Amino acid sequence: MPRTIFITLPVTEMPRARAFYAALGFSPNEAFSSPNSACFIVSDAISLMLATHEQFRQISPKPLILPTEGATCLFALSCDSRGEVDAMTTAAIAAGGKSLHDPEDHGFMYSRAFEDPDGNGFGPMWMDPTAV
Repeated sequence: MPRTIFITLPVTEMPRARAFYAALGFSPNEAFSSPNSACFIVSDAISLMLATHEQFRQISPKPLILPTEGATCLFALSCDSRGEVDAMTTAAIAAGGKSLHDPEDHGFMYSRAFEDPDGNGFGPMWMDPTAV
């Protein structure tokens, strides 16, 4: 059975977070959502779980470090084209996210970076399959 990853992100305002991830084109999975959490399907193998700070504190024994105050991890998301990298980043910024740097073009790889309104960082990227 293939593994599936569920990444849980702390968010301050659930309605704003839900709107942000819907604007990126991710599909909500209401079966795994509640007023304090939401599940968004990124792909067959990846789901994002959004949790209010209160909910996040209930599921993690460690203290919550706010993503706006420091980075604990960054999520690189593969895209099928440079255009998809740009479209995802543009959608993120239009939905309240923030660009983290200018596009990086290395010929065989193209990437951008943004953070959601809560400071969680993402790096959409495309790699030329012939360069692998």
